[in-house]
Amino acid sequence: MTVNESKYGSFYLKDCTLLAMATGKRAQNLRELRELLRDIDTNSIYYHFWGGLLRPRFDDPEYHNDFALWTANSLHNKLLAERLAVIDPMTFKTLDDLREELIDLIEETLNETEYPTWSKRDDQFEFIRFQLVIFNTKTVVQEPKELLNVLRNMSVGSIFFHFIDGRRRNADAQDDFQNWLSNFDEKYDELRDRISDIDPYFSSLTQLRRRLVDVFSAYFH
Repeated sequence: MTVNESKYGSFYLKDCTLLAMATGKRAQNLRELRELLRDIDTNSIYYHFWGGLLRPRFDDPEYHNDFALWTANSLHNKLLAERLAVIDPMTFKTLDDLREELIDLIEETLNETEYPTWSKRDDQFEFIRFQLVIFNTKTVVQEPKELLNVLRNMSVGSIFFHFIDGRRRNADAQDDFQNWLSNFDEKYDELRDRISDIDPYFSSLTQLRRRLVDVFSAYFH
């Protein structure tokens, strides 16, 4: 251990971007969407719920996932779009559970609809998969209080990597901040609880950064 290194381990700040790739799977109506959802890789489901946070969007922010957005704009089914839009992926233990919720909502709509709407041929739902491209920022934090200043200038890519995607990588679906703070025994349990109260899904990455700064600022001042 070097002179400046914490005995609890260091926090290495990363940045990231999403590389979107076509799957070749497309749906023109709800029946096709349902059938493709049964077997599509969970990587794609993750992208269509979370990917919008990192890519430029000029769509109606009322719809927080691509399924709801397509249902509203291409199928003109506002009722189903609203039901899909309020799905919070954070409330599901696995992406397969989230998949089943999507299928159930679509099936309920199909059972209630005699003639399902078709989208235009050039406006089909295209399933996308992604690869996370990670960058090393060379910023290293030794003590939790140091994170406050780092957070203020953290890129949205770093927020996504540590606060969103970290939940895929860590035990108990913890973001990277909570996961690192757990190394300090019980010293920062209160701070971890405050961070866990932030639901990341219905906010932009800049809003999440602001909320994290507020939480760290209130705790350390």
